[in-house]
Amino acid sequence: MLSKAVQVVTCGRTGLNKAFPIKLLLILVFFLAFSVAFIIVTVSTIKYYGINSVVTSVTSSFVPCGEKQNALDKWTKPPLALMHNMSDEELLWLASFMPQRKDYPFNRVPKIAFMFLTLGPLPFAPLWERLLKGHEKHYSVYIHSQVSSLAEFPASSVFYRRQIPSQVAEWGTMSICDAERRLLANALLDISNEWFVLLSESCIPLYNFTTIYGYITKSKHSFMGSFDDPSPYGRGRYNDNMSPEVSIEEWRKGSQWFEVNRELAVYIVKDTLYYPKFKEFCTPACYVDEHYFPTMLTIEKPAALANRSLTWVDWSRGTGAHPATFGEVDINEDFFARIMKGDNCTYNGESTSMCSLFARKFSPSALGALIQIAPKIMSF
Repeated sequence: MLSKAVQVVTCGRTGLNKAFPIKLLLILVFFLAFSVAFIIVTVSTIKYYGINSVVTSVTSSFVPCGEKQNALDKWTKPPLALMHNMSDEELLWLASFMPQRKDYPFNRVPKIAFMFLTLGPLPFAPLWERLLKGHEKHYSVYIHSQVSSLAEFPASSVFYRRQIPSQVAEWGTMSICDAERRLLANALLDISNEWFVLLSESCIPLYNFTTIYGYITKSKHSFMGSFDDPSPYGRGRYNDNMSPEVSIEEWRKGSQWFEVNRELAVYIVKDTLYYPKFKEFCTPACYVDEHYFPTMLTIEKPAALANRSLTWVDWSRGTGAHPATFGEVDINEDFFARIMKGDNCTYNGESTSMCSLFARKFSPSALGALIQIAPKIMSF
């Protein structure tokens, strides 16, 4: 009887031993399948987004043990990636928030946002790279382009992954102002951006970064061209339907290329009063990019404007509605002397011959000559 019992127990243990390896094998197979799937997903993610963004997203979410994450970070840190899926309405709403206290509860280093509104590539990127090198804490770069520029620049470039969600922008239509407001709104999401400069792919800098930064940051005014033009190309473009929001006496004209401070940038992105009027009643031959912002800001914040642009252009040899374009043969010391010392203007109430910090339009053929002359003329 005892031997039979022992035999039964032994048989039971043998069956248990047979079942145990099967369960272990199933667990191992499941773990192996999960690991393979995880590796495939990880590799695919890195290929699609790039390893830098993956590493950044992982490290940014890591908080050392015993260390609390600063609740202010989501308000004070710039977005990790500029590409997003917000609509224009959502973006403009988010960007319109503005602190009501002048003091910041963190170490804020105010920056200049260089905003490039382009139709295609940036032929003068090497010149801008040289200008900005070594000043990373004092600037930001944003690109609104109708073609993707994400693949054009290496990871070391100041333009790397600086393109914002963009849409088609047609010259002379409200879509141009939409693109400019899109640039401002994305730049406003970085709380450290204090000044905003609109540039095109044909723009070049005229001075080194230290000079540009000092000129803009020390100015008491923002540089938006705004004047009353009584000609058919000024008041002649006014539509009586703009009233009562805008009267003909308030109608202004100015250059598309501007620099504004953070307060005025918020005014532009939050506007819902003037925008519908200009969209409906300022259509070609009324070129809205020359009238919308100058008129609105002259009505709302006239004392904040210098009533001139920081971007030099030459209309003396231009064609129709477009200024002159300069190529390699134009690049010499006399040419830049005419640009940099040829005018007189007012800066903080004082007369000066230093009126422009940027210039356009330049053709891509001018790049080599500009790179060569930059150290002597522009000091960078």
